[in-house]
This record gives sequence, C-alpha cells and structure tokens, in this order.
Amino acid sequence: MDQRNFTYMFYGFAAAWLILALYVVSLVSRGRKLADQLETLKRTLSQEKG
Repeated sequence: MDQRNFTYMFYGFAAAWLILALYVVSLVSRGRKLADQLETLKRTLSQEKG
C-alpha cells in the first residue's frame, strides 16, 4: 500500500474517533441535565404533597 493511503486512513480513523467522542460527551451531558430535571421534579412534587 502507498504511504499516502495510510495517511488518509489515519485521518479517517481520527475523524471517526473524534465524532464518536463528541457524541458520547453529548449523551453524558444530556443524561446529567435529565437527572437534574428529574430531581427538581421530585422535589417539587414532594413539596406539593407536604
């Protein structure tokens, strides 16, 4: 294989890993926001009952 092909393959894999990492960070961020909203809802409901 030509050296140039390995370079393109490296950049392709690097881009794929970067996209995957950004996606995972996005999912973690959404999960934290959702957990915060759920906790707020629980507190609100418990205050209304009490």
